[in-house]
This record gives sequence, structure tokens and C-alpha cells, in this order.
Amino acid sequence: MNPPNPAAAPSDALTLQNLEVHYSGIFAVRGVTLTVRRGEIFTLIGPNGAGKSSLVNAISGIVRSSGRIDFEGQNLNAVPAHRRSRAGVIQVPEGRRVIAPMSVYENLELGSEAGASRNDFKADLAFVYDLFPILAERRNQLSGTLSGGQQQMLAIGRALMGRPKMLLLDEPSLGLAPVIVADVFKALKRLNDQGMTMLLVEQNARLALQTAHHAAVLEQGRIVRQGTAAELAADPAITDLYFGQATVHEAI
Repeated sequence: MNPPNPAAAPSDALTLQNLEVHYSGIFAVRGVTLTVRRGEIFTLIGPNGAGKSSLVNAISGIVRSSGRIDFEGQNLNAVPAHRRSRAGVIQVPEGRRVIAPMSVYENLELGSEAGASRNDFKADLAFVYDLFPILAERRNQLSGTLSGGQQQMLAIGRALMGRPKMLLLDEPSLGLAPVIVADVFKALKRLNDQGMTMLLVEQNARLALQTAHHAAVLEQGRIVRQGTAAELAADPAITDLYFGQATVHEAI
């Protein structure tokens, strides 16, 4: 068993210490240290190529990293990706990546096998259908024929079937119409209100900071600013650089 992180507080869900990711000697993430508290939404914002997705992929175990990753006090560095998901760290990937030839129901069924417990499949399925009623209506439809927004809902629902303790969300608004983005973020807020911890990577900085509790700005693989979401949203340097996109907060 890996040793616990003595620096982690009981309220910490995730702590990263000097996390680094590189591909063939080129660093995508450089010395990132941050803490995500239980029950909060922590968002990462920054330009394309800043290393946001690489950081999330390192946490979920998809890519190799150095430094230290602790989840609920347990070091995950040597833990493979499938065991991280069973520990409760489950990722909703960029681009949704639903299994196109499988039905909505089959995708959700597959998601239930990623988590630690499979004892309440019917209850978990009912929860997902209540969160995203369109998935219940389309349960027998091939997921590849769904709209982009419906596929995003399915990707989130599939992750929830694994009973995550923490959701890693990589660009959930990417390519979606504003009204669908609003629906997706309403669902995320509802999950958070019920205690779900989230690490959110989001290009729409305005929306991300409206949604999150704490935030960090990543540039060229390094954190250049972090604090409460309200603090970053009030910083003219942040708004000038990252608030070019339209807001959908009126609909949320």
C-alpha cells in the first residue's frame, strides 16, 4: 500500500505536488501544485495547449507523470488507471467518446463496471435518467446517432454509473450550442449541490468561473494564478485575456 500524504487535510479530496508531464522530453505540465477540496468545483482555465488536458489525463492515469498525486490521502502514482476509477476518480473525456455502435443503455451499463460497486445498478440508472431525461427516452438508440449535446449527457451519465467520488471533466461545453451548454452545467451544479467533487477543465472561462468555487490559470504548463473563482473573475488581467466568449449564465 502506498503511504498517505501527511500534508493532506481531512477536507482535501485531491492534492497535486510538483506534477509534471512530458512527451519525448517536451514538458506539457511543469511543477503544478494544487488542492481540490471535498465537495467543491475546481476549474482550470487557460489557452489551447496550456497543458490542461494533460494534467487531467495524468490524474486519471491515462498518461505518465512525475511528482505526487494524492486522492483522499492515498498516493496514486503507482496505481493504474482502472484502479484509480475504482477508487472513485472518473474522467469525462474531451470529445465525449461514447461507444457509437452501442445503445445509450449499453453505454451506461458499461460505465457501471468502471466503479468500485455494482450493487445498485437500477438505482444508479434511475438517477442518471432523472438527471438527463432525454437518455431515458433514447435508451435504445445507438449512441453514435445522438446529437452532440445528448452524447455529452451520455458521457457524464456513463461516468456517474461508476459512482465517482470525484469527476474530472475535460471541456464539457466544447462544440455545444449555448442552450445545451446551459442544460449540461445545470446538471453539474445539481451534482455538486449533492456533494460531488469536480475538477473542471473549460475553455469558456466566464462560464467556468461562474460555476466553480476555486480556480487556477494554466499557461505553458505552469499555474500562473490561482484563488477563488470570484477573485479570478474580478481580475481585469483575467477578464481581458479570457472573457471573449459569450456567457450563458442567464440560462443557468
